[in-house]
Amino acid sequence: MSHSSQYHVYSLPPELQETLTPRNLVNTSQPSRAPSPEPAIATSSSGLRTCNICLGATFLSLGDQRAHFRSDWHRYNVKTRLAGRNPVTEVAFANLVDTLDDSLSGSESSSDDEGSSESDAVETLVNKTKGLGRSPSPEAETRAAPRTALTWFHSPPSTQIGVYKALFSDPKDTFSHLSELKDMQRSPDEGRTWAMFMVAGGHFAGAIVRVSQPGEDEEESTIAKKKKPPRPKADTEVLRHKTFHRYTTRRKQGGSQAANDNAKGPAKSAGALLRRYGEQSLRDDIRNLLLEWSDDIRDCERIWIRANSSNRKIFVGYDDAVIAKGDERLRTFPFPTRRPTQSELARCLLELTRVKVTHFTEDELRAQDEAYVASLPKPKAVPVVPVPEPEKPRPVKLSKEEEILREKWSRLLQMVVKGRLEPLKAFWERETSNMGPIDVRIPEWTGDRRATLLQVAAQAGHEDVVHWLLVEARADPTIPVPHPDFGDLDDPDDGADGPDALLKGTRRTAYDLARKQSVRDVFRRAAADHPDWWDWFGSARVPSALSKEMEEEREEKKKVRKKGLKDRVREREAREREKERELSPPELEPEKELPPLLPQSASMTRRLGGASGAAEGVAGLTPEMRAKVERERRARAAEARLKALGSK
Repeated sequence: MSHSSQYHVYSLPPELQETLTPRNLVNTSQPSRAPSPEPAIATSSSGLRTCNICLGATFLSLGDQRAHFRSDWHRYNVKTRLAGRNPVTEVAFANLVDTLDDSLSGSESSSDDEGSSESDAVETLVNKTKGLGRSPSPEAETRAAPRTALTWFHSPPSTQIGVYKALFSDPKDTFSHLSELKDMQRSPDEGRTWAMFMVAGGHFAGAIVRVSQPGEDEEESTIAKKKKPPRPKADTEVLRHKTFHRYTTRRKQGGSQAANDNAKGPAKSAGALLRRYGEQSLRDDIRNLLLEWSDDIRDCERIWIRANSSNRKIFVGYDDAVIAKGDERLRTFPFPTRRPTQSELARCLLELTRVKVTHFTEDELRAQDEAYVASLPKPKAVPVVPVPEPEKPRPVKLSKEEEILREKWSRLLQMVVKGRLEPLKAFWERETSNMGPIDVRIPEWTGDRRATLLQVAAQAGHEDVVHWLLVEARADPTIPVPHPDFGDLDDPDDGADGPDALLKGTRRTAYDLARKQSVRDVFRRAAADHPDWWDWFGSARVPSALSKEMEEEREEKKKVRKKGLKDRVREREAREREKERELSPPELEPEKELPPLLPQSASMTRRLGGASGAAEGVAGLTPEMRAKVERERRARAAEARLKALGSK
């Protein structure tokens, strides 16, 4: 029994097609890179090998079990189990891989450091998923109907084939898979083509492949039989392919630069600038390639994309996109993938187009079903009192036009908040017919509590955007800001009595939302330049106008005030220097240089009385030191005189 198969999903043998029936087996494990068709609880009769860590995964041979032990899924579950958390299924593991920018395994072209790169990648994934909480227990997953990426068909007496559900037009409608599988064997005149794209960690790989050859007419087939049989064509053929790489992620750190900027703010390092440039270049290169391949993509039967949520926006969801956002041909790879390379695309193509074949007898299949049903936990009989639940409002499904309008509003508010004036002007000139007038009310579904774009710009603090909205776009500054409790307020400050008197002082406008003085000056300048446009000093709540003469006068006053402050500082410093000069004694004039003293011999006797005490104190000192000693004496004498005057 083996999973290896040479059957191509679009060219199954006719004798096998006639005997196929749907296989309604409830599996307990998820498909692997060589997925088993009917994995269940291992029994002694079937002799299946199992993995006790990876949620009961089963294997038909020792080689499959050893390959599983070397896989990233098994090593991740081992590390997770050692950390005290529950393991995950392979489909859940594949989803974790897709949420990261870095692929788990190393590049196919570098085989020397493949082991170390995979080990580092699994360790990185374990560290990044520590904060995701504990995984659901196996019992909780068993209670729900297990899901598998394969749909299985049985051919008596002991043959089963598995085909990936993603190949069918409706993967969830398992009842129509058998008839659709038989229709797949009839190739259209132009053949079947797929588009396959992968992007992760700055790596991109794309290809247009033919998965089935064009069908032959009856006349051509008759002529071909008479002639020498031609050389058989390959089942698959690569028509176009392209790979490239840009520097977008920091080594061993993981995560894109855009995600890091959104979480911690924009970094200012040289590496961050290079990574931002790499992300922009990668997006432009991919979209240019999609535009170049647009004719081929339009004829493809399936479009396979491996990308996380942020990178997926590179392919769909932008203006003039080659691939529509809700295209029914879009598929994700239903198994883990490695770093995007040309060889990885070839491996994924082979995995998708080769059916999985096993050989279980009907008795063995029945034993697996019974073993699985017996392993299910029995629900406890708990009396439940039915409580009528309030009906939840059903989410309104938006049309394509509504989705486009919401996306435009999001872009518009983002440009106003971030102060991107030039893109804002270009966007408004292009979309003014769709968005409405400049004073259009911001929709409630945006969650914004402000009424107009002018109020958003004033609170964000961008003078150039506010000036453009006030002067060039003629936005209305008198529109009140919505109150969280009373909604829109027309004019509660009009001196009304009764309930309206409670609302006094609650009315605010765009001017009140401005936190910076420079933004408020924009309103005052507009009031001075265009006094007849709006009721600036009433409804707009602008306190006063600010003309050019007033600004010049204000600047002149600032200069005078600044100059007066400097003069006062100079006067204070001069008074301090004068006070110091009065307290300190005047400097002594430098004495004339004295002739050097002659050495006194020991035989010479000292005269009676000798020199005076003052002379002895400075004898032998330099002129500078003598002056310093004299200043100290005079200072002490001055202190003594001041003390004597104070005592009197």
